[in-house]
Amino acid sequence: MGLGGNRGASANLKNAVIAFLAPLPSIIFYLSFLNHHYRITASGSDADWLSQAPLWTWSYRHPLLLANAFFFLNVNLLFWLIGHIQNSHWMIDLYWTVIPVMLVHYYATHPLAHYDWWRSRIAILMTWVWGLRLTHNYFRREGWQWGAREDWRFTDMRQQYGKHWWWVSFFAVYLCQQVFLIGVSLPLYVVHSINKPLNIWDFIAVIVSVCGIIVAYYADTQLHEFVTMNAMLKDHGKPMVPNLDKGLWKYSRHPNYFGEQLWWWGLVIFAWNLGHGWTFFGALINSICLAYVTKLVEDRMVKQDYRAEAYRLYQKTTSVWVPWFRSSAIGGKDKST
Repeated sequence: MGLGGNRGASANLKNAVIAFLAPLPSIIFYLSFLNHHYRITASGSDADWLSQAPLWTWSYRHPLLLANAFFFLNVNLLFWLIGHIQNSHWMIDLYWTVIPVMLVHYYATHPLAHYDWWRSRIAILMTWVWGLRLTHNYFRREGWQWGAREDWRFTDMRQQYGKHWWWVSFFAVYLCQQVFLIGVSLPLYVVHSINKPLNIWDFIAVIVSVCGIIVAYYADTQLHEFVTMNAMLKDHGKPMVPNLDKGLWKYSRHPNYFGEQLWWWGLVIFAWNLGHGWTFFGALINSICLAYVTKLVEDRMVKQDYRAEAYRLYQKTTSVWVPWFRSSAIGGKDKST
């Protein structure tokens, strides 16, 4: 291994260590809180616990606010500082796959949790499957490297905002992620706040969510195979294939996004069934954001000369998100279903 390889391995190891250590402040505080709570209540009563220090009682009374405090201090502030030190905000992309898993366990273990055991275990298991799938896709896409690069959208914004990026990034990269991640995970909070027996709507929620995971997995796998093939063609000096329009991508321009939305909206069905349909706003905000991201991705596609013409034709014949049969390009407009 050459000098460049050694540096690459060293950076990879450093980023892996940073990623594992970064959430420790929140984890240590929460475990200390749980230990203190169970130690006091084991030898006394709830009245004894509520007479403890204000920080402990506040953490007990306000589980959702505590989750937001953890996110603000540990992700928004700490991750933001790390991102500036490294000159790369790569870590939030990785933790998109981890934070919902951490949140579902937090909601399930908080002393005020009140839930149906089966619904809780189903939600936890599905969230783990979703997280592992997305984590696998992240590392597969990044060549099994930790922090090899930051999201291209952040890189574009870095160039756009220039010297102001140091403070704009706090809002554009981190604070908005708190709204998205806490918002889309609200159904997991509801699941662990209400004890109601399973019914048919829970099974419908499971079917929708699991279908979302499956669709996203196959869509991302087909995209990865396409990108890998084009990279090989480029390395061999051969023309690259301009557009992916096979498999799920034959019926949708963004089947991976469609699958991701199915997952989150499936969780909303859990919350609606428990009388908290208002939690749909988290999935709605995420869908609106994803619509904007879709536009950014497609604008980027048509700016690439070798694929611009093929992609414009693809836009005219293929649904944006919801898989549907292709239409004729003759006299057609961009499909937006």
